[in-house]
Amino acid sequence: MRQEDIWDSVAAQAYDTPGTGMFAADVVGATVDRLVELAGGGEALEFAIGTGRVAVPLAERGVKVTGIELSTAMIEQLRQKVDEATIPVVVGDMATTAAPGEHALVYLVFNTIGNLLTQAEQVECFRNAARHLTPGGRFVVELGVPDLRRLPPGQPGVVFATDEGYIGVDSYDPLRQHLVSHHFHFGDDRQARVFRTPQRYVWPAELDLMGQLAGFQLESRHADWRGAEFTAESRSHVSVYRLA
Repeated sequence: MRQEDIWDSVAAQAYDTPGTGMFAADVVGATVDRLVELAGGGEALEFAIGTGRVAVPLAERGVKVTGIELSTAMIEQLRQKVDEATIPVVVGDMATTAAPGEHALVYLVFNTIGNLLTQAEQVECFRNAARHLTPGGRFVVELGVPDLRRLPPGQPGVVFATDEGYIGVDSYDPLRQHLVSHHFHFGDDRQARVFRTPQRYVWPAELDLMGQLAGFQLESRHADWRGAEFTAESRSHVSVYRLA
């Protein structure tokens, strides 16, 4: 499926979970605090802005934010929060679409670079970020570390989450560095609702090479937005790349 078909009106309307998960106040607060610091008073551009989970509170902190978003359904949800004058959004993909303005910061959160399903597209995403940045500007990527150590030999998938009325399963294609997250939601009847998101997972060292190809150098890498040390046991990272 195309990404714009995956993120349709049904997915967009169910995307926001105020106060829980990635919408929890401490998660959003730490993200916004760090992005305000990295913007340094300049303008910011969010690739795959979605429903504005990060962009809206960032704009409320005084940072001028522009977005690029492929899904018009996600933009419609964003427009219920803020208007075009407050946070302008250009419809398009994050690898090729251009947005107006000069930006000190481009950011891409919550594994979204994985929505680009080829290495070439992910490299182009870095190059697109570079095109939007002023000299010395920063590109920030939040991304999970591939968790292949949980995958036994010969087993193509693992359960990553269980909760009342929910099971999450990741299935892997190691040859293409692809995974599909399968989200099963169910009630008391025999029917379950399934939502699938295909991704291309990226190793941190591979991400650094993509940055170098686009003219970036890695400035910092931490395990979270609060600056925890990144170690071999870290499940995710926030990597900051600086344009020469």
